[in-house]
Amino acid sequence: MDKFVIEGGKRLSGTVQIESSKNAVLPILAASLLVEKGETIINNVPNLVDVDTMLKVLEHLGAKVKRDKVDKKVVINAENLNSFEAPYDLVRKMRASFLVLGPLLARFKQAKVSLPGGCVLGPRPVNFHLSGFSRLGAKIDEDRGYVVASCDQLSGNVICFDRPTHTGTENILMAACLASGRTTIVNAACDPEVVDLANFLNQMGAKIKGAGTSTIDIDGVKKLQAQEYTPIPDRLEAGTFMMAACITKGYVELKNVNFEHLSMVSLKLREMGAEIEENRKKIKIKGPQRLKPVWVTTYPHPGFPTDLQASIVALASVASGTSQIRETVFEDRFTHVMELARLGADIKVSGDRATINGVARLKGASIMASDIRAGAGLTLAGLAADGTTEVLRVYHIDRGYGHFEEKLAKLGAEIKRVKS
Repeated sequence: MDKFVIEGGKRLSGTVQIESSKNAVLPILAASLLVEKGETIINNVPNLVDVDTMLKVLEHLGAKVKRDKVDKKVVINAENLNSFEAPYDLVRKMRASFLVLGPLLARFKQAKVSLPGGCVLGPRPVNFHLSGFSRLGAKIDEDRGYVVASCDQLSGNVICFDRPTHTGTENILMAACLASGRTTIVNAACDPEVVDLANFLNQMGAKIKGAGTSTIDIDGVKKLQAQEYTPIPDRLEAGTFMMAACITKGYVELKNVNFEHLSMVSLKLREMGAEIEENRKKIKIKGPQRLKPVWVTTYPHPGFPTDLQASIVALASVASGTSQIRETVFEDRFTHVMELARLGADIKVSGDRATINGVARLKGASIMASDIRAGAGLTLAGLAADGTTEVLRVYHIDRGYGHFEEKLAKLGAEIKRVKS
């Protein structure tokens, strides 16, 4: 296994190019299965382990996949699929693999998909997905860890989620595109990645209205056409680099960003003392000499993203006072707190709330990533710590951040990847 070795205390400075959003690319790749004829072309696809996993799932189903990692282009031909089963060995690696269920069920009227794996963030049941498919007329069974779904024809219906679900909204959205009649999703997720998927599907010929709001209407069509598409920038990667600038007292320019997707993040970083200048596709951010404490509650978009909670906890750990961070999206998402304590952070967790008393300096130690975003947050803490920090299990980070250590090194961080 690889690890990051960091010599902390270096001020970041320079320019970083933000990739396309992982959480937009993955459902868009799954949506390529809806196309009966022609080649779907996706541009600016990041070189991530999760993308590799999704493409392996598509190939297992029989899709022809061509990938140019230099030009970051993926071409998918799903005309002649020969399997409708997404196996455990692949789906266990990444929760987003479960997104092939909707397209397979809509186009082929059958699917067998393993229950998903991915980051351990507490219970994340797929019952919202399954109850939604049942409302569309599918028969759903579970067989030894697999979801087996079938139907004669999906039919539009009203689907009400108890709470917004990102992947649940996307899975139902894709299935409803080829259902007969109108489907209405109530309490839908409003995330930019959901909007991007809807824009892609509409470009293919779908009839979707209301994406980005809590109510989405989908009028089913008979077929979708292959298209070429470029997904949105990754707001989570952008937010991480914004926080890297802040925790190192640095000055960083981010290119290929959508500032509107980062409004809550920018608000909280400004509260912590950051200076931020933005235009349509660039953000310039300057970190303060000492961060101020902050109060944050994670919440579905447009709230503060849960995927940046670990990073802002790292910032709060060196702020000049007491911060409060409340996690309302996922259970068990404070696993990084124990690792930050190894660096000298003063953090107490009670239920869904972390109270952080900022310290003047963190001190390097060996720490371990438990998931993608926890790993990113721990890396930021290592950038600010005195001495040497080792971040273990960086394969988690590789799932969501392409060449993370290389980008940080180009900004002036003293960080390298070594074999454990």
